[in-house]
Amino acid sequence: MSNLIVHGGTPLRGRIVPSANKNAVLPVLCATLLTDQPVRLHGVPDITDVRKILDIFRTLGSDVRMDHDSGTLDLHHRDTVFDPARHHLPEEMRSSIMLVPPLLSRFGVARLEDNVKGCTLGVREIDPHVEIFRRFGGEVERAEGSLLLHSEGPLRPIDHWLDYASVTTTENFVMCAAAAGGTSTLTNAASEPHVQEFCRFMTMMGARIEGIGTSRVTVHGGEKLGGGEFTFDEDFHEITTFLALGAITNGDVVVRNGAPANFPLIDRTFEKFGVRIVHEDGWSRAERSGPLQVQTPFTSNVLTKVEAAPWPYFPVDLLPIFIALGVRAQGNAMFWNKVYDSALGWTSELSKFGAHVFSSDPHRLITFGGNTLAPAVVESPYIIRVAIALFMVAASIDGRSEIRNAAPIRRAHPRFVENLRSLGVQVEWTDGE
Repeated sequence: MSNLIVHGGTPLRGRIVPSANKNAVLPVLCATLLTDQPVRLHGVPDITDVRKILDIFRTLGSDVRMDHDSGTLDLHHRDTVFDPARHHLPEEMRSSIMLVPPLLSRFGVARLEDNVKGCTLGVREIDPHVEIFRRFGGEVERAEGSLLLHSEGPLRPIDHWLDYASVTTTENFVMCAAAAGGTSTLTNAASEPHVQEFCRFMTMMGARIEGIGTSRVTVHGGEKLGGGEFTFDEDFHEITTFLALGAITNGDVVVRNGAPANFPLIDRTFEKFGVRIVHEDGWSRAERSGPLQVQTPFTSNVLTKVEAAPWPYFPVDLLPIFIALGVRAQGNAMFWNKVYDSALGWTSELSKFGAHVFSSDPHRLITFGGNTLAPAVVESPYIIRVAIALFMVAASIDGRSEIRNAAPIRRAHPRFVENLRSLGVQVEWTDGE
């Protein structure tokens, strides 16, 4: 167990170069198994999930050369083998399910642990993935503690309409479709920036994809995919996180941002709390002219709302970050998680700081901001940005606070503490009992 100790009350100041998006890097790593040609990736973050996938590749016989200092990764899956009797995909990492399409395509078989999981965000079914695999021609059967997937021949093209715009299901569809002979179409596809980045990587390898960034994606598959070189964008989640840290501590944090086109709705959401985001010359910064203040909507008899749902809605992964802003801002705001059930149960921890938060139901809560807050020891669930949100509140309060079980941060943000120290925060990792 890893805890974060922070002595808060210091305005954060400085420049940050964010890492790549975990949710783009992990599917791209899985997709490299679709080719036996060398692939070079730039900007690969040194995070726990990346290390786990690279360990899988080494176990399968792939050539893996990772320079953690530069973030350059060379992969060559020329001599890769897969034996379902010996090789297991890690159940503690939900992205394992994205290794299934390349394994089915190359070896005709894959084995997936029955309890794949990621952050504790409530029920996260794998049925949409199983349906995709079966429709492309895979056979799925339960074994003791695992799922075995077989494909007797080449994958076949399909037209499919998703129940909901699932990111990983969309990425699994694209990989299966690229390996299948013929044209496949997906309706209600996810369109998040990291999905678009993944699709750009696939096109770099030679896949023909139409509709990138829209809800309808067409893939012309069946052609042999090659290798190449690819550089990841900065993570819009991490950019937003450091902008919010600057705002909540009344500091001045400037973050490199090569894709401000992803930010109009995020910028407007900051404005709801009295924060103005400025994008200039490839960098972004948060500005506030006074205390954080929830802005009154034109329809003044309703609460200011932050509604989070699949892109192009406000990103659900960022909701905890803005709940932290809501706790510190004068005024009241409603936060609505339209994706995950049980993802807001952690907010009771905010009361330990003295915050006033009311849970309306499993998907909605209201912050009553402006309370005088005090340092506290709080417990984070296994959710990356909840740990960060609790840290944000602690960093804005004079005194020593502790965020217990903060290790999930390491799954997405390399050098998180080092970056914070460069901004002037007194913070450290400690091992819990």
